[in-house]
Amino acid sequence: MLLLGMVGVIWSLAALPSFWRVMPARELSTRILLDDRFKPGGLSRVLAPMEQQPAPFFVPHELARAEALIRLRLAEEAIERASSEDADREVVLTLKSVRSSLSLDPTDSFLWLMLYSVETTRNGFDRNNVSYLDRSYALAPREAWIALRRNKLALAIFPELSDLVQAKVTSEFAGMVDGDFIDDAAMNLKTGGWLHRDRLLASLEQVNVIQRRALAKRLVGDGLKVRVPGVETDERLWR
Repeated sequence: MLLLGMVGVIWSLAALPSFWRVMPARELSTRILLDDRFKPGGLSRVLAPMEQQPAPFFVPHELARAEALIRLRLAEEAIERASSEDADREVVLTLKSVRSSLSLDPTDSFLWLMLYSVETTRNGFDRNNVSYLDRSYALAPREAWIALRRNKLALAIFPELSDLVQAKVTSEFAGMVDGDFIDDAAMNLKTGGWLHRDRLLASLEQVNVIQRRALAKRLVGDGLKVRVPGVETDERLWR
């Protein structure tokens, strides 16, 4: 009993510093996922102490996830700046952080998606990486905030996906329209989904007619002549 008690005390002392950092990490992760903007250099300053401190004995998933999300944002910003050297370095560090977080919580659908996205950004399309996208859909097939990033990536490689995942992608597209993400759905249809437009549009039959009309109006406004189920597409209706 004494030995067990000693082990418990040692574990608590090792883990306590990490637990004190969990709440700020959780709040930071939420802000990043909500696409909040930060002051220039702000995230780098947050990351610096995490890099300098010795690795704790016990790492809560929230801390590993926060670091992965910070790395993802920094990599995206470096790519937007067209800074190849910074981008390459951030992408390598991002992959390491994302994999580390997934090793602690392999049920994180968003990070599986990001693992696929970052690997593809770094190395181009690789059939072996499609399994990451498959896992994202398997874990969370109906998450609107994930769909806004995931659907366009999936449509870009639609023929490479299994029949099961193709069905989830199509259903996800319909869910975006039903959720009133009209601009995003229209963009996905016009770009990666254009070759599969008949299947995507057919999936809208059970979507609220108000959202179907909104999508049809947007597509007509973009000069596209397609048939949205149950909607009259006479251009005069939208003038």
